[in-house]
Amino acid sequence: MEKVLSGKEKYFFENTFAQLILDDSFIILPKIKKQSIDMIFADPPYFLSNGGITCNGGKMVSVNKGNWDKIGDSATEVSEKHKFNRKWIKLCKRILKPNGSIWISGTMHNIYSIGMALEQEGFKIINNITWQKTNPPPNLSCRCFTHSTETILWAQKAEKKARHFFNYELMKEQNAGKQMKDVWTGSLTKPSEKKLGKHPTQKPEYLLERIIQSSTKPGDIVLDPFCGSGTTGVVANRFKRYFIGIDTEEEYLNISKARLEMEENDRTQF
Repeated sequence: MEKVLSGKEKYFFENTFAQLILDDSFIILPKIKKQSIDMIFADPPYFLSNGGITCNGGKMVSVNKGNWDKIGDSATEVSEKHKFNRKWIKLCKRILKPNGSIWISGTMHNIYSIGMALEQEGFKIINNITWQKTNPPPNLSCRCFTHSTETILWAQKAEKKARHFFNYELMKEQNAGKQMKDVWTGSLTKPSEKKLGKHPTQKPEYLLERIIQSSTKPGDIVLDPFCGSGTTGVVANRFKRYFIGIDTEEEYLNISKARLEMEENDRTQF
């Protein structure tokens, strides 16, 4: 894979098709060459770790996921959250190719800030994807409707000459010959995708398969600035795209490493 990092960074893991970096994205993204990345998928912190409860496997559990999912206090939370989102999105814009695109997933807790931050930092939103979960956890409070969707924003640079790639024919083919709509329905992450370790917000592979196939070509470079357990990288490599993943948690990068190694063993050379 082409070296896009400007310095002599130490990789947590590296092979021919993928690079994992144990560090803060705010430190690493400025070191990546300008306009060197074809597509970015980001699943940033939702900032849900507020002491509440949820249901997992039929049991009542805490929603707290770790310090990486917390920000400020009640007096500063909104402004700090938006400042955080604008900062990392601005850094991503610098490294994205003129015709590249970015996908960002979120819930009502952060997606409105992200949508505003995208426009403020010079992006144009292409689609607002609604991911409808067929098996969401029940609402234990019984004081509102069950939360069963997440939003995935797809955006490109707001420049006249920007022409994002969209594999329209393949998406139509995968949708029984009909135009694919912006509501995607499917289950939460399968247990088989967590057999090498669990991440609290791990996305199912079928979501990344659609995202990566629809907006990149074989040989493209895909970057995930909050890569967690590595679903983006596993799917990118599966479809012959190169991958760069960044995360601050060694525990999750160990899972990413194991999954990438397993994926490499299951396929031939690009």
